[in-house]
Amino acid sequence: MSNKDFDVVQLRTELHEMPELGFHEEKTSDYIAEKLKKLGLNPQRGIGGTGVVAYIDGQEPGPTVMLRADMDALPFTIDGKPCSIHACGHDSHCAMVLETASRLVGNVKKGRVKLFFQPGEETLMGAVKSIEDGVLDDVDIAFGAHVRPIQDIPDGTVCPAVNHTGNTFLYVNLKGKTAHGARPHLGNSVVEAAVLATNALNSIWLNPAKVWSAKVTSIKCASDAPNIIADKGQMVLDIRGQDNETMKEELEKVERAIKNACACVGVECELVYPGGIIPAADYDEELVKEAAETIKEVLGEEKLAKPCGGGGEDFHFFVQKKPSIRSAYIGVGAGVTPGLHDPRMTMNPESLRNGVAVLEKLVLKHVG
Repeated sequence: MSNKDFDVVQLRTELHEMPELGFHEEKTSDYIAEKLKKLGLNPQRGIGGTGVVAYIDGQEPGPTVMLRADMDALPFTIDGKPCSIHACGHDSHCAMVLETASRLVGNVKKGRVKLFFQPGEETLMGAVKSIEDGVLDDVDIAFGAHVRPIQDIPDGTVCPAVNHTGNTFLYVNLKGKTAHGARPHLGNSVVEAAVLATNALNSIWLNPAKVWSAKVTSIKCASDAPNIIADKGQMVLDIRGQDNETMKEELEKVERAIKNACACVGVECELVYPGGIIPAADYDEELVKEAAETIKEVLGEEKLAKPCGGGGEDFHFFVQKKPSIRSAYIGVGAGVTPGLHDPRMTMNPESLRNGVAVLEKLVLKHVG
């Protein structure tokens, strides 16, 4: 086994060429399973759909430390053609965990390391389906990592905590009553309901010291002719809150605003959260401090970035579903530009080496 087999830059290059959407990561999971077998490990397949798990066992009793990477890519339409692109760095996350695993083999003394390559993070359902398959049953500590854009932290630095917000998508299915445009009083317009609901959402007040947003990202309401009152429609919202308490209050006010606005014009509304409600980050404070110290030990104090944030992550379902788990999640400054979820995304793969070094040391503090 050559070093090239588990060089993070080479691993990322190879994974980048096989982008697959959530729960369709067949080539990716095949690739990962083969790499794990080269390390002498016994990968288990089909976790949460296409997820992969493998263990590195120690000789003495100790904790089970899970090292998790997400696998899926994002969907785009380029020049009218649908395609998949690794524009969120999940190829990088898998590469970092694979090289970290190669360094941990033979060095785990107590407990065990659980390597988990998770499907479907972008669908908001990957962690939940994996939890249903028992991925958390034996886990005491969970670590994760994510490459960060230049807007968050400088290239080459690492932050000890990515403070993801709570987030969800809300689909509002509208049902009114059609009528002739000359007799609008005989109908109930879903267009009017959508407009009123949008205005009501823009009137919500929450604590200005907190970060939150409720954005209408799509409204689809159309009749078959310009003189027909539309009776069916849908609104889509992207909702985010700094912490779980803010998110709870925000969702209550969002639902009240929409329901009351629709009731004003006699339109029925069905509220659906297709991927559930993603929790905000809820880290173990001691592990975050430990991560900060590890970054300084491994890379030097000048490479320690302040905790950063932005976006959501279904990693936080782990603590919500099993509160006894201690978790931490580092951010790896990799010069991502122009930003995450942009099809033009570029990054500096060499900076992934920092993530590997920190993850290796962080895990060994618990099982080495």
